[in-house]
Amino acid sequence: MLTTGERKQHAIHQAGGINLYYEEAGSGPPLLFINGLGLSTRSWMYQVDYFSRKFRVITFDPRGHGKSGKPPGPYSIEQFASDTAGLIRSLDLPPAHVAGLSMGGMIGFQLAVNSPDLVRSLVIVNSGPEFILRTLRQKVEMAKREFILNILGVRRMGAVLSRRLFPKPEQKRLRSFMARLWAENDKRAYRDSLRALKGWSVVGRLKDIRSPTLIVTADQDYTPLVYKQWYANQIPGAELAVISDSRHATPVDQPDRFNHVVMEFLAKHS
Repeated sequence: MLTTGERKQHAIHQAGGINLYYEEAGSGPPLLFINGLGLSTRSWMYQVDYFSRKFRVITFDPRGHGKSGKPPGPYSIEQFASDTAGLIRSLDLPPAHVAGLSMGGMIGFQLAVNSPDLVRSLVIVNSGPEFILRTLRQKVEMAKREFILNILGVRRMGAVLSRRLFPKPEQKRLRSFMARLWAENDKRAYRDSLRALKGWSVVGRLKDIRSPTLIVTADQDYTPLVYKQWYANQIPGAELAVISDSRHATPVDQPDRFNHVVMEFLAKHS
């Protein structure tokens, strides 16, 4: 087994008919991190070393992302979750702790309802159980993102999003890092992944989730706290944690607080 600080990298595994790139570090109960739209394994830079002290930490690039395969779309959250289940099974893991940010949280939700035997506990970070554009504001925001992507490209998309996520002067390094990360995306694969979110929902199945669940929300996330509280109440026994002075990329902008909250939760269910 790997010891703390060592990382097994560049491992390609066939799952769901495509190559999925994953990395692992540490030993112990498996802890799987699933990144958000347009990000990669590198977005968990502040989590891997910390959690690998007690867990076998696995990060991977979903299809269309990072170093994983980028077959033509359409993609779907169901498909992302199926890929994730295939990776867990192919690695012959026991039920894993699963933590997902944004789109990764959606994949975590889908995995928990489709393959509950694979999920030991669930951590949902700045995400939700559906992506249905109900209001004019939501539709306008999506139209803006699609316009920037289609007309200006992924590099410009990264610049816009990184400024929104890390607006403080002292966050210049994070802005630069995340902008570079987004700029590496394949435009077509990013568009297919973005479209996969539209219309997705597991709201009607939340009551069926039996894995211990922690909902982590930033106080300045895109969606309000009341929304997170509402859907947390639909999940039996779910806990809610609020991280202050944080935006959508909480594991990056408030890593110490995030790591502490998640470690406390995992300790209760390991």
